[in-house]
Amino acid sequence: MFEIIEKIELAHTVYQYKIKAPLIAKKRKAGQFVVLRLNEQGERIPLTIVNSDEKEGTITIIVQEVGKSTAMLGDMTVGDSILDVVGPLGHPTHIENFGIAICVGGGIGTAPVLPIAKAMKDAGNKVISIIGARNKSLLILEKEMREVSDELHITTDDGSYGHHGFVTQVLQRFIDEGMKIGCVVGIGPVPMMRAVSNVTKPYGITTMVSLNPIMVDGTGMCGACRVSIAGKNRFVCVDGPEFNGHEVDFDELMLRNRSYLKEEKMAMEELTYHEGNKCYERGECK
Repeated sequence: MFEIIEKIELAHTVYQYKIKAPLIAKKRKAGQFVVLRLNEQGERIPLTIVNSDEKEGTITIIVQEVGKSTAMLGDMTVGDSILDVVGPLGHPTHIENFGIAICVGGGIGTAPVLPIAKAMKDAGNKVISIIGARNKSLLILEKEMREVSDELHITTDDGSYGHHGFVTQVLQRFIDEGMKIGCVVGIGPVPMMRAVSNVTKPYGITTMVSLNPIMVDGTGMCGACRVSIAGKNRFVCVDGPEFNGHEVDFDELMLRNRSYLKEEKMAMEELTYHEGNKCYERGECK
């Protein structure tokens, strides 16, 4: 059992947890993730390790309630325990001194971008970060991203904070200004990662994206997290989670991610039925 020792609400239905997991805390590196299972009947949830404290023996994860299992996790609090936390899984981010590294985070994607931006900074890069959200209230980790970045640029879709528009518009402006960019890391919703990759591809700028498809065992045996990279089958749990954004088949990825929408909706409806109107209070079942 893995005890929750801290819980912080970052935004509506977005929570930061600190969990006791000393062995994982000792080994994890930027870009790696864990797979959680709340109970014996629970599904496995892949989540990026945002931070760790080896001395304290803890890891930090950030969770957005988007389905039954993450909604159940969202109801857990300090003192509760998670049945399984397996990791660290996946390959660490390739870190080197690229010169200028631009780290782009969209929505909850800012969570996995944070440790990468810190690692890039520690490697001697000039780190320019761009983070965005639909509106100001959904923006997360602004303070933390500012601390690990030489520059931080913020965008909101509705213009309620920072640049009125998308993260790709700021990225395109840097390119148009002739900035010599060594590497771009883009993590967020699949359409955002595809858009970032489309912006950088004509200029041959190295671009890494972190994929989060449906995942079951996390060891490469089930095949659920299969993706097409440069026309070849790869498994995100053992070959990733990061890949060259210019080689990802984003259309296939989005199609596979929608495979169980019907079942996911039924699971949320069942949770609502058994536990009252909590789902409607979140505004997730309208």
